[in-house]
Amino acid sequence: MTISRRAVMATATALVPLRHARAEENATIRVGMLTDMSGPYRDVTGPVGVSCARQAIAEFARTNPGIAVEMLVADHQNKPDIAVGVVREWFDRGGVDMILGVDSSAVALACTNITAELDKVHLNTGAGTSVLTGKACNANTVHWTLDTWNIPHSTSTAVVKGGGDSWFFITADYTFGHTAQADTTKFIEAAGGKVVGSALFPFPDTHDFSAYLLKAQASGAKVLGFAAAGSNFVNCVKQAREFGIDRTMTLAALACFVNDVIAMGLPTAQGLVLTENFYWDLNDRTRAFTQRMRPAVAAGVFPNMDQAGSYSALAHYLKVVAQLGAAPAKRSGRATVAAMKRMPTDDDCFGSGSIREDGRKIHPAYLFRVKKPEESRYAGDVYALLATTPAEEAFRPLADGGCPMIRA
Repeated sequence: MTISRRAVMATATALVPLRHARAEENATIRVGMLTDMSGPYRDVTGPVGVSCARQAIAEFARTNPGIAVEMLVADHQNKPDIAVGVVREWFDRGGVDMILGVDSSAVALACTNITAELDKVHLNTGAGTSVLTGKACNANTVHWTLDTWNIPHSTSTAVVKGGGDSWFFITADYTFGHTAQADTTKFIEAAGGKVVGSALFPFPDTHDFSAYLLKAQASGAKVLGFAAAGSNFVNCVKQAREFGIDRTMTLAALACFVNDVIAMGLPTAQGLVLTENFYWDLNDRTRAFTQRMRPAVAAGVFPNMDQAGSYSALAHYLKVVAQLGAAPAKRSGRATVAAMKRMPTDDDCFGSGSIREDGRKIHPAYLFRVKKPEESRYAGDVYALLATTPAEEAFRPLADGGCPMIRA
């Protein structure tokens, strides 16, 4: 599919005006944020994720007035061909230095080779597939927020240890869903549990999950695992409650976000077990970040881990740009990513952390239970913390991923 320059630029949001002097051209960093602005992941990433990235740029601008930053925003529509067309246009003609967000596994895998080919930077803050730091890893990509090893490992291991030793999956029929189910199955079996069945649903156009839920109910499994995200996941949980499945099965999410819980409401979401790597009300730093974001988001909206990841990843990238200088940072994406790996990460969303050799950003994971309505004290107070997985244990071991950059 051919994407015209006019079509790409029509979706662009310039945050800092382009300097008019030719001598200053190399001091302008251009960020391309590729996200879902209209599909099932709109509320998971989309406009709030864009606002979080803008916050990182605004904070950078206050302390680095000599480096201008512009951001372009495009809707990938969850279609790899559209995403590839936009990204090539950005890199070939738009002067874009790095892409951010890229919040669909199929889209991310289609785009990561382009960034490596053209020596740009890919900061993935939304796609789930752990393949990005496995066999598809490269020196230009950093996988920032979550992946299909990190979230299922935290959730499934704890659930099996708590007695939920038989599982049935309802799985989105695309890259993320398949990877999430496969990774979770390994953790279930390693913990002594078993998977008794699964059902695939067409992504993203499924709205009626009744047939899949009846199959799950008939399986006799103790746990219903949702290998889905966004509006598909929300609709499936709502229908599971309507069928009364929660009375006989534990509902376990493999990609649930605070905005999903708020959209469902606590009467529907209560008791759901899930993992997030960021929660707005976790500590003083996360609350401070959320307070800074408050003017940019609607009342009742709280950033989730993907959206916070857009802030965190871009903030770290821009710290490295300030250290290297804009021109060297623009010259080589590989060199810039290498510098990002050398510099420890630290921000109000994820605290202190690091970026591994395979491009995996490392930080703790938090296991939560969704509160009952009577437990909630104020807007956005939806999670009870059950357990914390330390950063060094929260992601797949470096040697196990199959990343070709890692030497045995």
